[in-house]
Amino acid sequence: MNDPIADWIAADPDPASRAELAALSPNELADRFAAPLSFGTAGLRGPVRAGPNGMNLAVVIRTTAGLSAWLKDRCLGGSTVVVGRDARHGSAKFARAAAEVLAGAGFSVILLPRPLPTPIVAFAVRRLGAAAGVQITASHNPAADNGYKVYLEGGAQLISPSDREIEASIARIGPADLVPRTPVTPASTELLDQYVERVAALPTGNSRTLRIALTALHGVGGETALAALKAAGFTDVHTVASQFAPDPDFPTVEFPNPEEPGAADALLSLAEEVDADLALALDPDADRCAVGVRGPDGWRTLRGDETGVLLGEHVLASAPPDSLVATTIVSSALLGKLAAARGARFARTLTGFKWLVRAGEGLVYAYEEAIGHCVDPESVRDKDGISAAVMAADLAASLKAEGSTLLDRLDDYALEFGLHAGDQVSRRVTDIADITAMMQRLRSDLPTELAGEPVVATDLAKSRGRSRTDAVVLTGATVRAVVRPSGTEPKLKCYLEVVVPVSDRSAMPAACETASIRLNRLREFAETL
Repeated sequence: MNDPIADWIAADPDPASRAELAALSPNELADRFAAPLSFGTAGLRGPVRAGPNGMNLAVVIRTTAGLSAWLKDRCLGGSTVVVGRDARHGSAKFARAAAEVLAGAGFSVILLPRPLPTPIVAFAVRRLGAAAGVQITASHNPAADNGYKVYLEGGAQLISPSDREIEASIARIGPADLVPRTPVTPASTELLDQYVERVAALPTGNSRTLRIALTALHGVGGETALAALKAAGFTDVHTVASQFAPDPDFPTVEFPNPEEPGAADALLSLAEEVDADLALALDPDADRCAVGVRGPDGWRTLRGDETGVLLGEHVLASAPPDSLVATTIVSSALLGKLAAARGARFARTLTGFKWLVRAGEGLVYAYEEAIGHCVDPESVRDKDGISAAVMAADLAASLKAEGSTLLDRLDDYALEFGLHAGDQVSRRVTDIADITAMMQRLRSDLPTELAGEPVVATDLAKSRGRSRTDAVVLTGATVRAVVRPSGTEPKLKCYLEVVVPVSDRSAMPAACETASIRLNRLREFAETL
């Protein structure tokens, strides 16, 4: 009788992985082989460790063989596939293995020359008309993780049913050591140069007088961001030296995500030290960008919704009439109001850029509240921290030349559309079943009022088509709450927003106080789910 565990170990091409599995106890082995990593949102993501439910050489080889077979089934054999990587543990050997498997299957493989930002793979797939792209990355996950992100033709992330079909194709692949592999020579920097040239051409303002503080947060975006900013004319850039070089251990931050409390502290300290006009924080694979500004109480990072509406109007200012902008169901309502006032179309999608970039014809900008921005969907159909950073610099420089700031522009929006104040409550759990229980409790007793205001509940699990998801939306005249399980972490997330009218600038402090009180009442609801 076959022993699947023994068979896997015998076929694992990595001696270190074989030794790791051989040293595990029976219970530990059972855990490693309980289920494979799920091929879901954009691909795979998990801890770097041996066995079917970790990121390791055998899993990458079999995953790539499954992807290759799926592409061939669609008559795409022999076409071009782009492979890139970040600088995480295992990324170099995983990217090399993926490239070799694709080459062994007869594809023309473009292996990017060094660790580079994820958006460059999305750009390259689109620029080359490639059939697919693979980026080895776990984005802003903890240091122990890695992942395998897939782009399909056109440079957009895959969606269902493609993900399930590829997963089924992977399941049919035999032992990893029997998968053919052909050596691949890394490509030149030509695609990187083309990407930088494209990003540098995005700014529309005339001023480049701006001092910038920048952190790469130990990721791979530092050199590319500096090159893009310099090519765009922004040369007064100061970097957080301790976080600039790629380091897979992310030694100065607990979580390598600019959204996490404390992650941007070194950046904001540098911004204060050098008297910067703007602070920019990239996440480790540089597909996200947080923007820092100096306020009345010192430096702070803008919320994703604040940056989202700022960049949205900046893009629309030079976009064709009737252009489309988009955001997700968990984001602020402000972009939709601004789009209507500026003569643009607006769309809401489910969370994730795989949906945002498919929002409709004429898309010129899309964002999600988790500091993801797509400012140039014509070239990169995914979130892109580098191009977002350049466009944020362009906007900040233009406003500075007028004697204004990003915060002043946000105040203008508050006067025009009302103060939109938002927050997020995350309920972290150790047992995933707790999230299901919380959602069931919510659905069994849907609230009819929040913060003293009547609300209407919409259960998106009952929707049809692409709008169907595990989420509940509670909407009132000036309050909104969205409750959903996280797609990547063991959390229940509650996205909260209140809108407070503002009569004039002198009324802003009172409006902020009112918004804070009302948000606290929404937090109380979220924390009792």
